[in-house]
Amino acid sequence: MEGHVSPGSYKDIVLFLATAGVVVPLFRRWKISPILGFISAGVVLGPFGLGALTHVAPWLGYFTIDNPQEVAQLAEFGVVFLLFMIGLELSWERLRLMRRFVFGMGALQVSLSLAVIAAAAMLLGLPPTAAAAIGAGLALSSTAMVMPILTEAKRQHSPAGRATFSVLLFQDLAVAPILITLTLLGRGGEQTLSPKLLLALAPAVGGIIALVAFGRLLLRPMLKSVARAKSEELFMAACLLVVLGAGLISAVTGLSMALGAFIAGLLLAETEYRHEVEVTIEPFKGLLLGLFFLSVGIGLDLSLLAAQPWLVLGVALGVVILNFSVVFGLGRLFGLTWGGALESALLLAAGGEFAFVILSQAMGDGVVDRSLGQTILVSSTLSMMCIPALAALGLKLGGRKLAADTMAAEPAPAGDPQTPRVLVVGYGRVGRLVGDMLGRHETPWVAAERDPRLVEAGRRAGEQIFYGDAARPEFLKRCGLETASALVVTMDSPEGVEAIVATARQMRPDLTIVARARDARHAARLYELGATDAVPETVEASLQLSEAVLVEIGVPMGLIIASIHERRDEIRKELNRPEALGGRARRYRRPLKT
Repeated sequence: MEGHVSPGSYKDIVLFLATAGVVVPLFRRWKISPILGFISAGVVLGPFGLGALTHVAPWLGYFTIDNPQEVAQLAEFGVVFLLFMIGLELSWERLRLMRRFVFGMGALQVSLSLAVIAAAAMLLGLPPTAAAAIGAGLALSSTAMVMPILTEAKRQHSPAGRATFSVLLFQDLAVAPILITLTLLGRGGEQTLSPKLLLALAPAVGGIIALVAFGRLLLRPMLKSVARAKSEELFMAACLLVVLGAGLISAVTGLSMALGAFIAGLLLAETEYRHEVEVTIEPFKGLLLGLFFLSVGIGLDLSLLAAQPWLVLGVALGVVILNFSVVFGLGRLFGLTWGGALESALLLAAGGEFAFVILSQAMGDGVVDRSLGQTILVSSTLSMMCIPALAALGLKLGGRKLAADTMAAEPAPAGDPQTPRVLVVGYGRVGRLVGDMLGRHETPWVAAERDPRLVEAGRRAGEQIFYGDAARPEFLKRCGLETASALVVTMDSPEGVEAIVATARQMRPDLTIVARARDARHAARLYELGATDAVPETVEASLQLSEAVLVEIGVPMGLIIASIHERRDEIRKELNRPEALGGRARRYRRPLKT
């Protein structure tokens, strides 16, 4: 029996995919932030855009989002996946090293911005509880918008970028206590300082402890079991289970889903599966973040802007000015340069996505009047739409002009792992010997391997090894290929070696690539693909046998070494000739899956 398919049931999905596939690429071509593309599409497709004209032109209903509440509910996963990816890029050790900015500058920013905005609201005649709720909502910036901008500009590891991320991280941590406090305020302000507040926080604390405990015990064994199945689909399913499972556990205990996902990311950041998980989750994060920005535009009620333009624009401008002033002052206090403080202040000046969460709950609990709350949300959305322009201004005034000097002069944080000079792909018998020789010469290196058993053995030996498919550009990039001096490919699969050499050469034309070849014909193929040096196993075995016999019959060692090097150079030149790739060697010519 055939099922009946209603096209209208899929209209919202089609409109979102059309936005992602048509509208946003046009914005990129026009060199406009894709974030603005999603928000603008949301404004047009939402109930306050074309939806407001359907009574005049009913056909416009085909181009209008019908269920904005469902879109907004699904869009929350965009922030969840973003916080998970941020956690993956950190670790408990790096978080400890950043504690001064996270719990110092971040805590002061939230406290001061909340107090300043609340004081301004009270001066305008609002009661203290409503003013505090509005201050809490507008004091938090947009992690979902700022972090992608920093990453795209490659400024996330600059002093200003780290300070900005630290403040955003503390803001995310502060959401749960703020929501719990708002709930108590809605029940009666006289009880907010009683022991009931501590009792209300107990499930949240227990949830964090449970996430950390179960994560440390179960995450690595689960991913190891899935990796042994050698199925990309199963590994993807396991990654999604980790993100959503951690988020749901966090939500059940009264915390935000985003915080639970962040903790899961932190736990996975210390495992060998970190980079493969990043590559797997990245497409989901990108799509869901786009859906989040679309939902932000859908919620922008332009009628409020038209009815009270001075109030809406005045609140938006006031929020930007107050947050900018607080962050700039704290940036200077915590040692940032004038340019760095200016960049961080502009990035964090606008409102953020958690304003919708906090003010929606405040309106539901009766702490904030609903009409006033809607006006504040429109102002916050307008300020968010200014983030790309504010970020561009910050990079122009305080970022790019100082980037080279600042990054060159800045020492690496104590305790951070050394930047690898060599990336070794394959950690079998040959890869281990290569790593041992690099270690003997005190050369930092990182290895990548597809066999989870080899990865586990290397990790037990204290080596920095990651599980993943090195034929994928994103995985190589996350392993440090963009800054590495050399790549060594030691795999025993000819096709796999070819794919990795071709991918790496396309990414880094200047990179030194040394690859293991099965024989002379395979070596010639690798030279054609761009290998700097290809080492055929058969040729090297012959040279070593020759060296051994010459030593045993009494030929002087100096002459032997010179002749071996001379013969190796002759073979390399022969293999580099175009006619060297002939005969059966052409069996290696196959489409490369890169």
